[in-house]
Amino acid sequence: MKITQINIYRFSIPMQPFSIATGTMDYAQNVFIRVHTDADLCGVGECSAFPMIVGETQDTCLAMAREFAALWVGQNALDIPARLQQLHSFTAGNTTIKSAFDMALYDIAAKNAGLPLYKYLGGRKRIVETDITIGIASPEVMAEKALAFKNSGATILKVKLGKDPETDVERIKLIRAAVGDGMQIRVDANQGWSYDDAVFALQNIAPFNIQFCEQPMRTWYDDRMPELIELSTVKIMADESVYNHHDARKQINSGSCHYINIKFSKSGGIHEAKQIHDIAAEKGIACMMGGMLESRIALSAKLHFAYASPNIKFYDLDTCMLGHLADPCIGGVKYIGYLLDIDDSVGIGADADEKFLAGCEQWIVK
Repeated sequence: MKITQINIYRFSIPMQPFSIATGTMDYAQNVFIRVHTDADLCGVGECSAFPMIVGETQDTCLAMAREFAALWVGQNALDIPARLQQLHSFTAGNTTIKSAFDMALYDIAAKNAGLPLYKYLGGRKRIVETDITIGIASPEVMAEKALAFKNSGATILKVKLGKDPETDVERIKLIRAAVGDGMQIRVDANQGWSYDDAVFALQNIAPFNIQFCEQPMRTWYDDRMPELIELSTVKIMADESVYNHHDARKQINSGSCHYINIKFSKSGGIHEAKQIHDIAAEKGIACMMGGMLESRIALSAKLHFAYASPNIKFYDLDTCMLGHLADPCIGGVKYIGYLLDIDDSVGIGADADEKFLAGCEQWIVK
């Protein structure tokens, strides 16, 4: 099955400003692609550039997408390892845009098999409940948002921290007071703390029953993570410290994390994400399915992957609930409150709305 044409779209989604420790986003810097084949099967893929985390912008993703597409035209769409190796041989890194190409191939493969993606991957459906994220603001504003989320039916909060550690502690104190003891609270520092700040913050938020903390420090302090873990009762989830299964192996073997956050934008897509999942499962390290600011298209692929990955125990799949002001997806995953579900359409089961695409800048490579 040969690839005949690849369509690439600047897939910008307007959104309410969203702040984390490393910056603020006021639109989702996404890229959408369609990979066409001579078998009349088309695979879709989407990625979301988050430059403060992964180092790719929408423009770098679009530039690399055109390069990748030229490599793939005329090649076999069903030989996924070979197609992905072409990309890796062409350029290191660029995992965000690689994830869109990876996703499109898996969509084609599942459609060719006549199966929804999760069944193609050997999975089965189960209950998936997402957390809901509170971006960085004043402690009082964050506490108000937390209470509003509780009143809307949320049971799991993800709280962005990573600024001044004393204020971060106040943020958690007020949030816990607002929502009571029943809600699960997890925090994400997005590499915002120094080592000393992390010790202070983790020791002082521990009394508020915190499920875990994602990535408290910059990755260049990975060698100090075992030391931090000894001083904190709050469990640590590696995020930016794990892009691939080699990173996962090193973090696990060095005793640097209790959990791992898997994101396609870091792993380059499903193929590498499965290897991260499997090595973590072998070592008894539970994983979370996370993401950037993707639409329901990529979210659908993430839900399929979660269904097929029993070692994914935590779900951070709220990206479309974080202030997207447009929904460019047809079909795909549905939110039922904070629960996610998808029907058994073949492949990913989601595509872009043609009306939305009509307003997007487009490139065609054939």
